[in-house]
Amino acid sequence: MKPLLHIITFIGLLVPSYSALADFSLPGKGTITYSTGIQKEFDFGFAWQQKAEQFKIGAKSYNMQSIPSSYSVAITLSKDESQVWVQEFNNGFIEGFNWQIGEHTVSLKKQKFSDRVKGDYVIELNNRSYFFTRNNASIVINFNEDGIETIAIDGVTKNMGTKS
Repeated sequence: MKPLLHIITFIGLLVPSYSALADFSLPGKGTITYSTGIQKEFDFGFAWQQKAEQFKIGAKSYNMQSIPSSYSVAITLSKDESQVWVQEFNNGFIEGFNWQIGEHTVSLKKQKFSDRVKGDYVIELNNRSYFFTRNNASIVINFNEDGIETIAIDGVTKNMGTKS
C-alpha cells in the first residue's frame, strides 16, 4: 500500500508542474498578393516552449529565458506608394496581404476612396480600418503566457490618413 501511495503522491506533484508551463503555438497563415494579381501563401507565426526556453518567430527558433513582451512587423511603402515591403512575409515588394495570427486577422489592400489616401491602402485589424499616416507602419504584437495579449498598428490613423 505504501508504494502505491508514494506513486500517487509523486504523480500528483508532477501534474501541477506540467499545467503551470506556459506554452503556446500561434500558427500564422497568410496570403500575399503581388501587383500582377498572383497570390502566394506564407506562414509566419509564433510559439513559446517554456521548458526548452525557446521562442519561435516564423521558421526560426531563439533561446530565451522568458517570453518577449512584443514583436513588431514593419510595413514599408515604396517611394511611389504603389506597393509595400513586409520582410517577414516576402523578399520583395507586394501589393497586399491577409494574415491570420491566432484569433486575429490583419489585412492590407488597395482600395479607391473619394478622399486621397496614402498609397490607396487600407489596413484592417480585426475588421477595423486604418490608413497610413507615413511611409512606415508597424504591426505590434504584445505577448503574455497565453499567447497574444494585444495587437496594435503604429503609424496609422482611423481618419483615412487625410490629416497630418
